[in-house]
Amino acid sequence: MFDATKRTASDIKEMKIRGAGRIARAGASAMEDFAESYRGSSLEGFKKDLDSAKDILLGSRPTAVSLWNGVQACLKDVDKASSLEEARGSVVRNAKAFVETSNNAVDAIAKIGAKRVEKGDTIMTHCNSSAAIGVIKEAHAQGKDIKVFATESRPWRQGLLTVRELSDAGVDVTLIIDSAVRMVMKDIDKVFVGADTVTSNGSLINKIGTSQLALAANEERTPFYVCTETYKFSPMTIFGDIVEIEERDCGEVARPEEIPKGVKIFNPVFDTTPAKYIDAMITEVGMISPGSVYDVMVRQFGDIILKMRDNK
Repeated sequence: MFDATKRTASDIKEMKIRGAGRIARAGASAMEDFAESYRGSSLEGFKKDLDSAKDILLGSRPTAVSLWNGVQACLKDVDKASSLEEARGSVVRNAKAFVETSNNAVDAIAKIGAKRVEKGDTIMTHCNSSAAIGVIKEAHAQGKDIKVFATESRPWRQGLLTVRELSDAGVDVTLIIDSAVRMVMKDIDKVFVGADTVTSNGSLINKIGTSQLALAANEERTPFYVCTETYKFSPMTIFGDIVEIEERDCGEVARPEEIPKGVKIFNPVFDTTPAKYIDAMITEVGMISPGSVYDVMVRQFGDIILKMRDNK
């Protein structure tokens, strides 16, 4: 029953599916597939099994709020259903709507963000964000003659995916090692990065090294923009929950035989960029200040927030 769900969860955990938006869409699609293929006969049994499917998916990346929001979006009408078929139909319908909305959000962000790019700009980006890449590709498509510096993004080197996609689009792109960010920043006009999670106070949780870009940009007075879908805003942080920074296996950094006995390796996936270093958040609902995140979150996730409050 859970084989397909477990495969998706495994692909997310093993980084075969990368990027917060892609992870969220994969989670929603997995919930859709589970509901469509469900062969049980009772509503209560479906709700119980659906909850198990949810836990399997969320367990693959427990700190990814986009995955949490994507899966939660699929479940929002299940409690109102009076029959098994109604419940299954609501999950399928909500999953399709989430995936469509997510894809449309990336397109909207690209168009909004490209307005901040001027002809001749040199841009820096980090990791492999579909939203940030969308802005850059849209600006290039508008004939703005831009150049891009993309970080390698160790240890998984997602920057290689970024430079390949930008190069295929015809963008003038240069790959740099992560530690070259400060040196190169003096030649950068704007920084565009993606988001894994945005907290209620406007802080950014994103690929490790993002805060390095933000600090260097701040020192050079270079605008620093976060390209993010609003479903990456974390309702949990309204109630004081801390975003846990995921750590991954040390084998991603070095082979066991390379590590001297007694030496430990710290391999965090994300870091935190305070709101004060962010010039603006570029979202599908428009360009907002980090201080406006709370208001947008309340409007977007009102029902979920109320339910969470009642369960606290």
